Amino acid sequence: MKKIITLFTLIITAPSFSQNIIPLDTVHWNVRAQSFVVEKYKGKEAVYIQGGSIILKDAAFLNGTIEFDVYLKEEQAFPGVEFRTVEANSEMFFLRPHLSGKADANQAAPRVNGVTPFQLNFGPKYSFPYNYKYDDWTHVKVVVNNDKAQVFLDYADTANLSWNLSHKPIVGGVTIRGGRFTGMHVADIKVDKNATTLVNFNPVEREPIEGLVPQWEISDMFEEKLLNSPSSLNELIKNRNWQGKVKVEEGTAANISRIQLLRNGKPGNTVFAKIVINSNKDQLKLFEFGYSDRVVAVLNGNPIYRGTNRWRSRDYRYLGTVGLFDGIYLNLKKGKNELLMAVSEDFGGWLITGKFKNKDGIKIDY
Repeated sequence: MKKIITLFTLIITAPSFSQNIIPLDTVHWNVRAQSFVVEKYKGKEAVYIQGGSIILKDAAFLNGTIEFDVYLKEEQAFPGVEFRTVEANSEMFFLRPHLSGKADANQAAPRVNGVTPFQLNFGPKYSFPYNYKYDDWTHVKVVVNNDKAQVFLDYADTANLSWNLSHKPIVGGVTIRGGRFTGMHVADIKVDKNATTLVNFNPVEREPIEGLVPQWEISDMFEEKLLNSPSSLNELIKNRNWQGKVKVEEGTAANISRIQLLRNGKPGNTVFAKIVINSNKDQLKLFEFGYSDRVVAVLNGNPIYRGTNRWRSRDYRYLGTVGLFDGIYLNLKKGKNELLMAVSEDFGGWLITGKFKNKDGIKIDY
């Protein structure tokens, strides 16, 4: 078994380096990993990263091409690249070598206030099937131009994936991610800010879900365990501060992370997402909805539903992706009705969505 050392060996730039390859030394990289070692591996000068990443110093990256080689293992890991990183926000592309050949063998997604919403950014718009090799280097090339990006694997002439980026174009950092607990070798990292040409940019489009509630008002954050006491629910609601409204993205769901920083150093992983329904009479209405990761539905101060939709909550391959998979019958009174969805998040997407199939006799305040 490889002995991992926790000293990043300083390597003096040698003539053997290609002109564009960034040396694997502490002059050029900050290291944020459990352990790592720089060594010769399979004919390349490589860094072996375990449980972390390396961050390019003074990258100031807006547009250009990022390339690197990674030696994959047939195990669960997520090697890849983050770019335009500013604090807890970035754009990302990473591989899932344990899912070779499957539709979600990789992932393009943003990081939004520290949360990577793969449960929202899913399907052929953000992933593609690919058969990985485990006995040679895999070459990854990402080209970024303003609000667009493409990825080319193993020197492909045509893009394996083209997608529209989620954040507004902004200068930020570049991070190379390695393996998880068992580590992974990465080599030949290049960044060329002048190489911005996209090739036949043709992203996959997703059909939006028609009739969704277009936005939700979001409260401040509180601890999920406070929902376990129904007698204290009205006091919990009364004590909330409302932070603003979040619009639906991808024609699918509202991303709560757009307005809330999940891991802000304070206890709490739950918010209320609110809509107000005005009904012209007492009536029963079916409300279809989706969420991630857990939800408690509260109508006019009374809890009426509790559910879980987190990763692997329903079977070992369940991703927890969001759609209109659940429904509740709302017993609306004549006049104003307040629907609160207490949404709790672990990882993968802090999301809420919903729609009324029949809107006769009701009007929603946005």
